[in-house]
Amino acid sequence: MHELAMVRGIYNVINEQIKEHDVKRVLQIRVVVGALTGVEDTTMKLCFEMYVQRTPLKGAELVIKRVPVKVRCRVCGNEYETGIPFSDCTVCGNKKMQILSGSELYIESLEVE
Repeated sequence: MHELAMVRGIYNVINEQIKEHDVKRVLQIRVVVGALTGVEDTTMKLCFEMYVQRTPLKGAELVIKRVPVKVRCRVCGNEYETGIPFSDCTVCGNKKMQILSGSELYIESLEVE
């Protein structure tokens, strides 16, 4: 369950921002999560709720924005969304791909008081 480690990292970043900007309360946290991270939304939200129980983030809503896997064929340049495992190029059938998106994991925004 690597979601707990990710939640811990998110908490640490936000906690620094809370202190630096004298935030009274965090209402919402928006995170961007790529499909390649292997993060399960439900598990991450449960880990978040448990982790922040006795912290300034208690009661904050965790909103997860999913990013699909997008690749570019290294042979013909075709760009397309794919699942995991990657499909062959939809134009030329090649298996050589460059990953364009899907590995993201970052805090997009905070809503605070």
